Parts: sequence; C-alpha cells; structure tokens
Amino acid sequence: MLRSTTLRTSVVGLAALAVIGGLAVTASATDGAARKAPRESSLTGSAKLYRADGQQVRFSFDAHGFAPAEPAEPGAPAGTSRGTFRFSHYSADGKQGAYAEGRIDCLLTGGPVATATGIITRSDLPPGAVGKRVGFTVYDGKGDGEKDRVGYSWAVSGIDGPEVPKCLSAAPYETVESGDFTVRHVLPPNPSGNSAASANSAASATSGDKE
Repeated sequence: MLRSTTLRTSVVGLAALAVIGGLAVTASATDGAARKAPRESSLTGSAKLYRADGQQVRFSFDAHGFAPAEPAEPGAPAGTSRGTFRFSHYSADGKQGAYAEGRIDCLLTGGPVATATGIITRSDLPPGAVGKRVGFTVYDGKGDGEKDRVGYSWAVSGIDGPEVPKCLSAAPYETVESGDFTVRHVLPPNPSGNSAASANSAASATSGDKE
C-alpha cells in the first residue's frame, strides 16, 4: 500500500512538474516574442545611393515614433516622433559637396515605407539651410530581391525652395547601392486623435442618409 501510494505521488508530482515546465517554456517563448516585437515605428540605417557618374550621396536615419511631435492643428494630440538624420552629397573625387544633419520632427510609416521630416541644425550648405525643414521617403526592400530606395523633398526645387510641411516628401525614386535602411511599422491605437474617426463616422452617416 505504501509503495502504491508513493508511486501515485511520484507520478502526480512528475505530471505537475511537466505542466509547470511547459508553462515556463511557453511563458519564456511569449516573453521572447514580446521583446522582439517592435514597440513603435522606426526608420533606421545608413546607405549610399547609386549614381552612374560616381557621385557620393549618403543618407543616415535614426528616427522613432509616429506623427508630428508638434501638431499644427490646434488641440490635436502630439505625436512621439523624434530622432536624427544626416545626408551628404559630394563629387566622385570627394572634393566638392556638402552635408547636413538635424532633428526629426515627424515620422509616418506604412508597411515598408517611411516618410519623415526634420529641421537642419548643422550644415556647410549655403547660408539659410540651417533651420529649414526637409523631407525624406524611404522604401525598405526587406531583402526580398528589392533594392531600398530613397526620395527627398528638395529633388525638384532645392533646399532653398518653398517651406516643406511636416511629414511630406517626394516618392522614393533613387536606388540604394550599398548599406541598408530598416522600416518598422507599428500603428499607434489612435495616432491622430479622434478627428479621423469622427470624419469617417460622419461620412458613413451622411452616406447612410442618402440611401
């Protein structure tokens, strides 16, 4: 009887340990996945663009968050965008050119695409560049056979052109030759307040009234 009772106790104990061990493994895997999952959108990395004539054009980003850090619309909630950028453009021999760097004031992402703007804080461009807002758009090929691409707001009018609104840039039409950009898209629960949701609700209600 004693042996039978001891055996049952041992079996029950082992089963309990197996369950606890399984839960621990599951919890560990879940925690690991949670740690790996990005918590917010980001645009990071450095790359050199392809130029057939050998010009050296480089961009670097370390941007995080979502939506304008300082919304222009009164009463709109502030976003969390922040970070830095740097770009440079030199001749093939490196003897002519300039650079600029600054702080990010807006980042928006959607899938493999990120659009960001920022204020130039340091540069050897002609006077007037410091304090200007510039924009960037990056397509992350994700290593799926597609090259990363970059676009920028001064592609047509130059940096001394019209003021660039927050979160606005040109299509990513230039191709990366070397380096890599990484875009991570994490949509906040409600990045632009209730205005968009209210507008959609109003549009739906209006459409319903017409039917």
